Amino acid sequence: MVDINPIQLTGPWDEGFAPDFHTVGSQYLGDDAYGFPQFETTRTPIGELLYRLKYGSDKSTVEALCQTAAEFIEGRSWDLNLIVPVPPSRSGRRFQPVPVLAKEIGRLLGWQSCPDCIIKTRETDELKAIYDYQKRLDQLTGAYSVITDKVMNENVLIIDDLYRSGATLEAVANVLQNVGRARKVFALTFSRTRSKR
Repeated sequence: MVDINPIQLTGPWDEGFAPDFHTVGSQYLGDDAYGFPQFETTRTPIGELLYRLKYGSDKSTVEALCQTAAEFIEGRSWDLNLIVPVPPSRSGRRFQPVPVLAKEIGRLLGWQSCPDCIIKTRETDELKAIYDYQKRLDQLTGAYSVITDKVMNENVLIIDDLYRSGATLEAVANVLQNVGRARKVFALTFSRTRSKR
């Protein structure tokens, strides 16, 4: 298991956590030949594993990430029936880490993972380019649908990779509760940014 420092996430769910921050710090190194600023970023142990998976498609990190998440979840005594990954923000990406992580956590804990319980119904702008939280929420309004008969009266764990502002997680949780009529909704992201941007 990777060393973690859990952070509670507040939102429209019964309980939510990120095991740790994504980064420890970032040092400005100067601009490159094209005038773009360069940084040396130091990540937490789980942040480094997630970075390698998400941006380097390094699937060797899945086992450590999921074992850490599974042990943390077991320690919470959440009464769960179903794990639901947040749909990818960009559907064209060749490797989508979140469904892979959700499936492996489900296998480790003996729970079903449902990658098609929540469906993204339309493309949205990249949220990392939108800094206002309300504008992020507005961008996600109506962007998700739920297969109600798969989640109704279930205790659901939403899995996502990175928590920034919480807008995506909030939109998915609201759809699960208000449309899907899930009994309880919990949330787990693998790391949290220090900034909400």
